[in-house]
Amino acid sequence: MITFTPFPVNTSDNAYDAPRRHPDLYDEDEDMQIDDVDEPSSTHGSKLTCPGETLTSSQAFMRYSGHGTYVQNEEVIASVAGTIERVNKLVTVRAIRSRYNPEVGDLVVGRITEVQPRRWKVDANSRQDAVLMLSSVNLPGGVQRRKLESDELQMRGFFEEGDLLVAEVQAFFSDGAMSLHTRSLKYGKLRNGQLVTVPPILVRRLKSHFLTLPCGVDVILGLNGYIWVSKHVKDNEQEGEEGFDAEAVYSNVNDDIDESTRMAISRVTNIIRVLASHFIPLTDAIMLEAYEWTVEQEGGPKSILQEDVGDALIAFLAASR
Repeated sequence: MITFTPFPVNTSDNAYDAPRRHPDLYDEDEDMQIDDVDEPSSTHGSKLTCPGETLTSSQAFMRYSGHGTYVQNEEVIASVAGTIERVNKLVTVRAIRSRYNPEVGDLVVGRITEVQPRRWKVDANSRQDAVLMLSSVNLPGGVQRRKLESDELQMRGFFEEGDLLVAEVQAFFSDGAMSLHTRSLKYGKLRNGQLVTVPPILVRRLKSHFLTLPCGVDVILGLNGYIWVSKHVKDNEQEGEEGFDAEAVYSNVNDDIDESTRMAISRVTNIIRVLASHFIPLTDAIMLEAYEWTVEQEGGPKSILQEDVGDALIAFLAASR
């Protein structure tokens, strides 16, 4: 016969009087909300919460269900695992694992999945494929010229299935699909590098998502979580629209890359993987610090993926902050 032993009941009158609090929404040293002190720093947004965890009282914050929270028994509770975000009295939870939610003007890295009449379908890590119209790309003979039937017949000469590209979100169609454009010489087909995928939540909106590290490596931080790491491209190689070279821009052949640059690209990609596995937001400063530390360890790029080396790297970054 199976018997069940009940949990002891706390008969204190004050057992449930104390409000439940999540550390991200309250100051640890004083018995007051962060609202009463200062605007929360970015470190608060990097802490995780679990589904079912009580965040705060609905009396102190807005009674609002949705965006990762719901209200029950006068308390705001997290419905997903993620980071807590707060705007004034509104508390939301941004899920760790979620599809990219695009906005106009976002920089994204994508992969061509299908060639259709006058358009390409692009995998941009969103809920549905993005669309790149033929009229939204640079073509030979002038950027602003009208697209001819001959251009449509040779669309695979510009982009074909499997090609990687960097583009900007231009607008949205009625079904919610985003429309991309590459009408800038800094956008277009990607070559001479390696793609790394991280959760989109780790890529913050920066002034520029085109980073150049001192090690001779360029990094494109796509807001959709796709990151492109490649050899450095000199500025004079992309000067002006008059010098637009379609063969070079739409070429599928990688340039010759020396061994030191290959090692640097591999080192940066492995650093990004380690940072992403520890849920650390990606910035140029953090990646540069991590790169310099790994070089000082005199280990190869592959050693960065070892658990002890990765933990030591994270400990170093945490101590330097």
